[in-house]
Amino acid sequence: MMTANVDLANPDLYINREISFLQFNRRVLEQAKNADVPLLERLRFLCITSSNLDEFFEIRVAGLKQRNALGSTQRGPDNLTPAEQLRAISAEAHDLVAEQYRVLNDILFPVLEQEGVRFLGSERWDKKQNRWLKRYFNYELEPILTPIGLDPAHPFPRLLNKNLTFIVTLEGKDAFGRSSGMAVLQAPRALPRVVRLPESDGTTIYELVFLSSIIHAYVDELFSGMRVTGCYQFRVTRNSDLFVDEEEVDDLLRAVEGELLSRRFGDAVRLELDEDCPADVAHFLQMQFNLGDDDVYRCDGPVNLMRLNTIPDEVARPDLKYAGFTPQTLSRIQRASDLFSAIREGDILLHHPFDSFLPVIDFLRQAASDPAVLSIRQTLYRTGADSAVVSALIEAARNGKEVLVVIELRARFDEAANIELATSLQEVGAQVVYGVVGFKTHAKMSMVIRREGKRLARYVHLGTGNYHMRTARLYTDYGLFTCDPKITEDVQRVFKQLTTMGSAGKLKKMLQAPFTLQSTMHRHIENEIATAEAGRPSRVIAKMNALIDPETIRVLYRASQAGVKVDLIVRGLCALRPGVKGVSENIRVISVIGRFLEHTRVFYFHNDGDPLVYISSADWMQRNFVDRVETCVPIEDRGLRDRLMDDVQLYLDDTAAWELKPEGGYERRKTGGKPLIAQEQLLETAR
Repeated sequence: MMTANVDLANPDLYINREISFLQFNRRVLEQAKNADVPLLERLRFLCITSSNLDEFFEIRVAGLKQRNALGSTQRGPDNLTPAEQLRAISAEAHDLVAEQYRVLNDILFPVLEQEGVRFLGSERWDKKQNRWLKRYFNYELEPILTPIGLDPAHPFPRLLNKNLTFIVTLEGKDAFGRSSGMAVLQAPRALPRVVRLPESDGTTIYELVFLSSIIHAYVDELFSGMRVTGCYQFRVTRNSDLFVDEEEVDDLLRAVEGELLSRRFGDAVRLELDEDCPADVAHFLQMQFNLGDDDVYRCDGPVNLMRLNTIPDEVARPDLKYAGFTPQTLSRIQRASDLFSAIREGDILLHHPFDSFLPVIDFLRQAASDPAVLSIRQTLYRTGADSAVVSALIEAARNGKEVLVVIELRARFDEAANIELATSLQEVGAQVVYGVVGFKTHAKMSMVIRREGKRLARYVHLGTGNYHMRTARLYTDYGLFTCDPKITEDVQRVFKQLTTMGSAGKLKKMLQAPFTLQSTMHRHIENEIATAEAGRPSRVIAKMNALIDPETIRVLYRASQAGVKVDLIVRGLCALRPGVKGVSENIRVISVIGRFLEHTRVFYFHNDGDPLVYISSADWMQRNFVDRVETCVPIEDRGLRDRLMDDVQLYLDDTAAWELKPEGGYERRKTGGKPLIAQEQLLETAR
């Protein structure tokens, strides 16, 4: 029954989104500690936490700093000001960074050494290795290193975002009598950050040396006649969020191109610094970047842990990595003469990476060469270099098909690649548009129009993830093939809406943000509330990457108060507090972190015994509901719906999942009996 007199806008009922992100990163870091995970994969998880933190500081912390500098006191659902959030982030992030280096130094390095993967500091180099590294420095490094002595003629240089740099302290005078006492040395980005020493005696031991160790050992050779008294690595992280004034811009492509140049030199937001750097040198660097003490992160090791991400690929030890697997191809696709005939037999649901992504590529390849195909329409958000999807679209355009591509130029950190893709497509005659100014096009749609006898038939693919071959092996995503006339008409209307100034009108089956997605999700939850209050069974299950939209959280709280059982599988950010007495006692939130990055969005409503199931490109975030073009499609085929919900049930039963507690922390499930790992079970089924 509904609990009276509970203020569902109470800030205590909402977890801060930034702290929630840092908690997610802690769960990823736990994978680096997990002895059940292959050793080199544990190293990769550590690198992921570093990469995640980079983007977090470049975008989220940078935005908060800007708002704080402008004196903003705007508060979110948790009622924290930007200044309060920055203080909370600093405390949590400093603790997280310290734990990263503890995991690296105390757990991973020793175990890697036992397995013959050794990271050698200069104190461990023998004479032979020292000679080899000295030659490497003289012939491979020194010619392209350019130290800059700091004096009135050589002010502190503008340093690239996240580039490995060294501050060198000096004594003595150079040939011109200068003695500034300090120099800055940037490591060119082309240099490898980890160098493998030559094998000796035919062993398969990997002996590795950090570039920073090599430069530190021989840096004195760069300053002839002077004495190096210290050499300390550091890295500055800058604001990397693009600003495009969409009310003023008249050419979005040119505007984004212009902003990309400024990203490399945005305002500093974080200074990562060698653990041994003296306080006076650290203070000097802080002054150069206008950063406070809270913005400095001391690193007991390489300042960019992400550089270790190449090691698992370079070390030929399959026994220390996840076992390979071959994604399955559904039998109906295998036996069909082409994908169009397979789709005509009925809807096809793919669950990547367990199901192969190749049918999605083949869908476009077959369309490109099929004489009956007249038109292809495609959205692209992230596709990757050398994209097979783009190659198929280029072939189609060359073959005289009408090809229309909606490219989202502002896909964060993929802007440059997307500009290049747009140019390649336009050069072969494809029509390229950039969506709707003010709204990111995040929908994942592909449509082929084919002449079949006297009619035009439409075939579509709708997905939860990007058209990207590599991430299709690393992320879990769903994709639906259908030729359902109502859904395909909806897709055509959405494409028309993206390319013209008109309205798509009311869609027949699909939901679309920013128009109907949020309101329909809320209406379905309200329906479950009414059903529960009438004493009948009710349930909501939602799987997504993030849940932070306050309006949706309030509706879910009301559902819990009415007695609706709510199961939420939220990989990352979650602002909702489950298990709060009188508010969310019927809500359970779990997070699954595993071999693959969980990326599917699935929404289930009991609907009085006639279940409604959707897959979507959208999370339950305000930006997805309001600021993006998103799609959400019902899964109506009973067999596909049952298969999809069987998958979801595996995640709900996952014995390694993390459960969110009312106070905002996460705990591993404590379950007895046989373990069940959802991703492993799905892999086994695929095998």
